[in-house]
Amino acid sequence: MNEAEQAMLDALFTLSPVGLHMLDTELRVVRINTATSAMRGVRAEDLLGRRFPEAYDLVDPGEAEALVRGVLESGVPVRERVIRAHPQADPDDERLHAISAFRLADRQGRVLGIAISVVDVTDLERARAGMAVLDAVHRNVGRTLDLVVTCREFVDALVPAFADIAVVEVVDAVVRGEDPPFAPIPQDVPLRRVAFRSSAGEHQPQAHPVGDVRVVPAPTPFTLALADLRPRAVVLRADLPWLVADPARAEEIRASGAHTLLTAPLALRGTVLGLVSLYRTGRAAAFREDEIALARHLTDHATLCIDNARRYTREHAVAATLERHLLPRHPVSHIALETAVTPVTPTGSGGWYDTIALSSARTALVIGDVVGTGINPTAAMGQLRTVIRSLAAFDLEPDELLARLNNTARVLAAERASLPMTDPLHREALAASCVYAVYDPLTRSCTAARAGGYPGPVVARPGGTVDVPDIPAGPPLGGADDTPYAAARFELPEGSVLAFAGIPDAGESPAGVPEAVQQARPDADRPLRELCDDILYRLYAGDQARATMLLLARTRAFPADRVAVWSLEAEPTAAATARRRVRAQLEAWRVDEETAFSTGLIVSELVTNAVRYGGPPLELRLIHDRTLTCEVRDGSLAAPHLRHARTVDEGGRGLFIVSQLAQVWGTRFAADGKIIWTEQVLPTPPG
Repeated sequence: MNEAEQAMLDALFTLSPVGLHMLDTELRVVRINTATSAMRGVRAEDLLGRRFPEAYDLVDPGEAEALVRGVLESGVPVRERVIRAHPQADPDDERLHAISAFRLADRQGRVLGIAISVVDVTDLERARAGMAVLDAVHRNVGRTLDLVVTCREFVDALVPAFADIAVVEVVDAVVRGEDPPFAPIPQDVPLRRVAFRSSAGEHQPQAHPVGDVRVVPAPTPFTLALADLRPRAVVLRADLPWLVADPARAEEIRASGAHTLLTAPLALRGTVLGLVSLYRTGRAAAFREDEIALARHLTDHATLCIDNARRYTREHAVAATLERHLLPRHPVSHIALETAVTPVTPTGSGGWYDTIALSSARTALVIGDVVGTGINPTAAMGQLRTVIRSLAAFDLEPDELLARLNNTARVLAAERASLPMTDPLHREALAASCVYAVYDPLTRSCTAARAGGYPGPVVARPGGTVDVPDIPAGPPLGGADDTPYAAARFELPEGSVLAFAGIPDAGESPAGVPEAVQQARPDADRPLRELCDDILYRLYAGDQARATMLLLARTRAFPADRVAVWSLEAEPTAAATARRRVRAQLEAWRVDEETAFSTGLIVSELVTNAVRYGGPPLELRLIHDRTLTCEVRDGSLAAPHLRHARTVDEGGRGLFIVSQLAQVWGTRFAADGKIIWTEQVLPTPPG
């Protein structure tokens, strides 16, 4: 070796910032670089001659020795392998070093020892570890709008990468979706433990189980962090005075072997959502200042995700409450129609159903869905359901009713579009699907029309046959499509079952509903509720489309002795004939005298109007159902209207008298004329 080479070697071992260590074949230190920061305060003579694992304060000496000995024996160099060590100047600190080891040999190949270069990468590795934790939190926390799941995702991302134990406690009112309190929160505000994770697994003892609600004792680092919204890093010792205030948590800390605590508030805009408590146990280093700063970033992201989940929970609760008040609690069964319904989707989903009693013992069956979830679809559902009930009172045919309902939906959609662009509702287009069917037990027929992607009903007839009536699909409600709606009429024998399955965007295919209905055995003696459950079980099996709601209706025969029909001649004596026949029939039905007298007047006025202003053929029909229905049919399409006659007028009081005597009255048009009907409430029989 010439003088220049020797000079360079001396400079490397005395001036280079890179740590250099030379070991002999017994792994004893032969020469070291004393210029590195790690050697400050360390004399070279204290290390020379000592074996490598013993000369330095390594966290895992065995690992380091195996690494170096492997290089010595194999000759394969190792580059930038990170090992941990405690500097002698600060034994409580932990430093990370990237070491590269090379075997030394002379020109003849004789092994002389090992050369090791050491670079302090503590700051770089800590920065990488911090970024990895931050990235894990950003990627994995907040993937759902479930507050509890979000907190579980948070502790999963922190343990064991950042802490050995992580606990998340949330203000109990926040878990329910309520607004968080402002800091400092009162000491009597309870917190709910919603997430816990330990690197020791499920056997780690807990002071309070997940789900426990309690008031945090004061004063402790937890209450102080909730008061000033600043994190606290505390070295845990048995003699800390605040442990006495919280003996349960003190016992948890003692049993876990935790030596350091970092507690940070989950705070947003001056409000407190909860608290995160992080512990390190065993040989893990205490929390450093840079880790406390990192914890702020971690909790800031988690807080935003928790607040989003809280807002969703609140909106869902409001939507669920709104839906409970907008939907009927139970479908209404009538004398000739038994119904049952099972909503499957969560509340606030925009789906609805209805059973509406119509005139002449008929029943309207409705099932629909507004696209979206939350308050807005639920409110739109309530609007559409109200419009349907209002339109149903006019005895419109299903296709005409959907056409008018679509007009209203378009108005609602236009109102949304006219809102400011900053309004969230402006970006939610109104789109809905609906099936509207009317069952007439006297003719044993059903007329149905549909709008949007909901499939038509499936019919299970007595004898086991199942079919899907061909009901043309109309455009969705609220859209720009002007295609007219069309209705279809089909017969329903006694004991038939109608199955309305809410499957959005199913189109023409009921997506497995016919098979599920047939396999569920819709026998006449099987309870409808049990049949409803069985169909849903089958729909949810395998890969079949899942229904959001299932509405079943079983037809029954209307008692023949509760209907009376008479044909009348269009002559002046028709009213008297009608009164006589009605009086006899009401006596046979044992209708009270007052109702019978009022019915006689109603029949007299309706028949007189039909003779005077209508046209043949004339027909009178009485229906003894939940109410007493009186119908007069004639061949004219001229619609009557209510008049308020003047004192000097000799006529014009007929419909006014009818409206005063009947609970409700109306006009229903048919292809061969019109029907004027009235309904009267029957008194409840004694007992």
